[in-house]
Amino acid sequence: MDHRTGYRAEHTVAGEGPYFGSALLWAVALEAARREPGLLTAPALRDIDGEGVAELFRVEEETVADPERRAGLFRDLARGLERDHGGEAQTLLAAADDRLGGDGGLLGLLARYEAYSDPLAKKSFLFAKICERRGWFAVADPEHWQVSADNVLMRLALRSGLVEPGSLKDVRSATRAAFKEVAERSGVAPPVLDDLLWELGHDDPDLLGTEGGDLSEPPRDPESAWY
Repeated sequence: MDHRTGYRAEHTVAGEGPYFGSALLWAVALEAARREPGLLTAPALRDIDGEGVAELFRVEEETVADPERRAGLFRDLARGLERDHGGEAQTLLAAADDRLGGDGGLLGLLARYEAYSDPLAKKSFLFAKICERRGWFAVADPEHWQVSADNVLMRLALRSGLVEPGSLKDVRSATRAAFKEVAERSGVAPPVLDDLLWELGHDDPDLLGTEGGDLSEPPRDPESAWY
């Protein structure tokens, strides 16, 4: 939902900020939900259209890119939650029974919905991290945590020489394996390593070195809703 948000400028939201990119998208949505309680619930989103999404994420004269596609993701998720879990995220978490992986684990339950169906499970891991850190979900199988091989982390892995250049599929797989080994050797939990690499590597592509050369991540699939 937040890749290439479409926002071109920084903005303050409710006196806070300024925010840009995905941080701006997040802040705008939260402020909209504060103004209109229930706005981001399944019943409110099950029939949302592109115009509704554009208004939800509007800040001054700007709004998000491709609101129609985002609306489709919202509708699919909202209707799926209503169908499978009574429209409640809390019920979905309860169904996962503190498990990330395996049959009926949180990752598998989320993968039913288009917004969470990417092969990286990036959004699913992000949701799981948020839920765990807020005390809503206690992960009983931490061995299933993965570092997300998104564009930022693939770029770091390539430029540092941790992985070899190749197709998107190959580089993504190699990046996940490489950083999983880094997490194991360093003793840093994958969710924490993922946060550190993304936050610092987003602005510094040479964070881990330049032995691999002046490389960038493979091109994004333009038809994909995620990287």
